[in-house]
Order: sequence, then C-alpha cells, then structure tokens
Amino acid sequence: MSVDLDRSHPVWRQVAEVISKRIADGTCPPGSRVPGIVELSAEFGIAASTAQKALAHLRDTGEGRTELGLGTFVADSK
Repeated sequence: MSVDLDRSHPVWRQVAEVISKRIADGTCPPGSRVPGIVELSAEFGIAASTAQKALAHLRDTGEGRTELGLGTFVADSK
C-alpha cells in the first residue's frame, strides 16, 4: 500500500494516523503485530527515527503495546 505523505506536516504523526486508521477499520485487529521500524521505513520511505516516533505515539495513546524483542502489537480492546 502506497501512501502519499504531506511533508509540510509532521511525517511521524501522519504515519501514526495511517496505522490508527488500520486499527479502526480492522486491518490490524487487537493483538496483531504492527509493522516494525524497518517495515514502516520501507513502506513510507521514511527514516528509522521517524518510524520509531510513530510507534512511540501509538504506545503513548494506548493503541499499541511493545513486547521487548518481539515488536509492537495492537492493544486489546477495552
């Protein structure tokens, strides 16, 4: 899936919004693994640090949880 990013807005936030939409529409159901830094970097053509910031935002908002050494997963529904 190719996504056009508006480089005049924070790219990490746009990537986080795309992942949030995938969570909301069921593409990424609760408990599923979210693409990691390498996958996000390749998919969106972004730096690893940008992908890392997008994943951190998902954790901060409670949409994602990280399991050390395994990756980031969609948080279970409340």
